[in-house]
Amino acid sequence: MAKTAFVTGGTGFVGLNLIDELIKQGWAVTALHRPSSDLTYLGRFKVDLVVGEITDQASLLAAIPTGTDTVFHVAGNTNMWRQGNAEQTRDNVEGTHNVVEAAIAKSVRRLVVTSSISAYGDVSGAVTEDTPSQAAHSWVNYEKTKYQAQEVARAAMARGLEVVVMQPGGIIGPWDIGTWSRMFQMLRDDKLPGVPPASLSFGHVTEVVKAHIVAAERGENGGNYLLAGTDATMLDLVSAIARLIGKPVPTQTISPILLGIVARVGDFVSTFTRKAPSFTPEMAEGLGGTVTVSSAKAIKQLGYKTVPLEVMVKDCHDWMVAEGRI
Repeated sequence: MAKTAFVTGGTGFVGLNLIDELIKQGWAVTALHRPSSDLTYLGRFKVDLVVGEITDQASLLAAIPTGTDTVFHVAGNTNMWRQGNAEQTRDNVEGTHNVVEAAIAKSVRRLVVTSSISAYGDVSGAVTEDTPSQAAHSWVNYEKTKYQAQEVARAAMARGLEVVVMQPGGIIGPWDIGTWSRMFQMLRDDKLPGVPPASLSFGHVTEVVKAHIVAAERGENGGNYLLAGTDATMLDLVSAIARLIGKPVPTQTISPILLGIVARVGDFVSTFTRKAPSFTPEMAEGLGGTVTVSSAKAIKQLGYKTVPLEVMVKDCHDWMVAEGRI
């Protein structure tokens, strides 16, 4: 009998890759989507599609099939603009609470939560699963709500629900409909104003979702796993993209001071336009530090693999070309 999965966030980058891999591994999948969701890509997969929203607990109760083994809670609001904070808190924190309650009510065995390295907050240097999180009091709402959401999930262990928290870094690969793939389009159209001075840690989306599935089967109950490990600068990333699409390779980053000024100006203007600026102070905060990530725990316990940056970027590029997105 096939293992059964219920997936939130199935129309997004990680969700699409997760569903693809679950099906390849023989799982029976039910995928939640909002009434307004674009099903262009999700509709390609042999899954049971159900309409509902994580902010509507009744719709979740109706959507999760009886007998579901694992809920993969991938859905999340990645807003990085202060005007979207209230909605983000509702989506990330209250939404996770609703998923937890529905999973318990439907006697689901295990909940696998897609969190983020952002749940550690403003940390720098080498990060491991034992690094104390600074996110609870972060002024960046995304960091705070990702931390709060994973703690809401973990609290459900006291009521018998098994919980595993996955914490990816930067994710690159196919089915990217609007994350790092935007850099390809910005470079192509000469709209990338400069390269931020950040150093990040990346993971290939295929390895990230494979680790999710192994976590569903044998991950540490209550445990968290960092899924990154390929450390690179933004200059490394942009240069790899530029080489693939035949654009001049940049040689230097822009000043962090200038980055902050651009962000503050955009934020000030948005006060009057009520429209999200293309670059916010929250984004500037996340692109000014240096972080390295150890994924040793995920490598040892889940068989997670790190992948060279160039391979990730090429896989993203090839998918975008095949889909006519670049």
